[in-house]
Amino acid sequence: MNAVAELSPEEIHEAVFTMGRQARTAAHALAILSTRQKNAILHSMAAELREQSAEILKENTKDLAAGEANGLSGAMLDRLRLDEARLETVAGGVEQVAGLADPVGEILDERTRPNGIRIQQIRVPIGVIGIIYESRPNVTSDAAVLCLKSGNATILRGGSEAIHSNRAMAAALQEGGEKEGLPPHSIQLIPFTDRESVKEMASMDRYLDLIIPRGGKGLIETVVSLARMPVIKHYDGICHVFVDEAADQVMAGEITVDAKTQKPSVCNALETLLVHEAVAGEFLPTVAKRLAARQVELRGCPKTRAILGDQVVAANEEDWGTEYLDYILAIKVVSSGAEAIAHINQYGSQHTDCIVTKDGATAERFLREVDSACVFHNVSTRFSDGEEFGFGAEIGISTDKLHARGPMALRELTSYQYRVRGAGQVKDPLS
Repeated sequence: MNAVAELSPEEIHEAVFTMGRQARTAAHALAILSTRQKNAILHSMAAELREQSAEILKENTKDLAAGEANGLSGAMLDRLRLDEARLETVAGGVEQVAGLADPVGEILDERTRPNGIRIQQIRVPIGVIGIIYESRPNVTSDAAVLCLKSGNATILRGGSEAIHSNRAMAAALQEGGEKEGLPPHSIQLIPFTDRESVKEMASMDRYLDLIIPRGGKGLIETVVSLARMPVIKHYDGICHVFVDEAADQVMAGEITVDAKTQKPSVCNALETLLVHEAVAGEFLPTVAKRLAARQVELRGCPKTRAILGDQVVAANEEDWGTEYLDYILAIKVVSSGAEAIAHINQYGSQHTDCIVTKDGATAERFLREVDSACVFHNVSTRFSDGEEFGFGAEIGISTDKLHARGPMALRELTSYQYRVRGAGQVKDPLS
């Protein structure tokens, strides 16, 4: 199907729902594959990516040319660009997933009831997962192989900027997998860019068990507003570091600078620094100097400005709830740990928040009372990541509270099933 073809709403509906029906059939077949079979499929996928590298790179040049013509920024074009080295990294990532432990079939709980019934709680695939994402073509591979390893069929809907790259990569993954027994239609990419396709996916609760949107806040809000099935998401990454009065200030400075400047454009980067008033006069001038050397703009509360003067722009109410994704940092001086916790719970996005302190009791209170997916003690927020957690790979970060929270890896792409075995037990035996 031509990526630029004009399709009617009826044609889009039929195409997407056909993919849904095919994915449901594929999901039943995927659920019974053994770990050995899935790993063989993954290795074959990696080999096919290498085999078809010339074709994938040729398609990628089409996306790059279109991006330049449409005025994409240099940073966006770099995210879009593939070359031999990047494609080899993608293929290596597929092989890495093959080496991860398979969560499917894990026994989560088992017990025998007094009446002799034996109950097991077992990890099983979710079924069919829809992934809606923007820009980067490597997400096509990441999402497809993580879903495959966890026994799920997937329907992918990438951004228009990478449509040619995505189509070529998804085709290579499916074709390579089929050489080792991957069921047909296990990996499907919506091959056109009409926004109507997102609406159709969101309404397809008969065939789609879960949607995971990866992209900007606008995309995620749109998906959530339309979806008739569960959505795993996070809107913002408004991450905090609280420097307690009992903090090791050298450590606090290292964590602050790393969390803000190591890669400011990601969701686990620091956006607001909270400092206890007992140490603010000593700590802030030192850390401000280091941040200034990295060209970080500071926006502070009145107490912060009283200490740092003209180095700081006056912060307003909006700053406390802003994810800058840039070299900008909001700073607030607080009178206590309780005030820091209250500030985070009010303005944060339930992503990742850190306390720096040598006081164990204060740290435990922070860990217990901050309502975020990831709560750190003396660790940079940049470690809020599936690979850093030892999961091997992740499909995203969730700030939801049901099913999955924090970095989402293979286990979070499964559900569970109760398997109950007996010997003829009945609830109300006839007399």
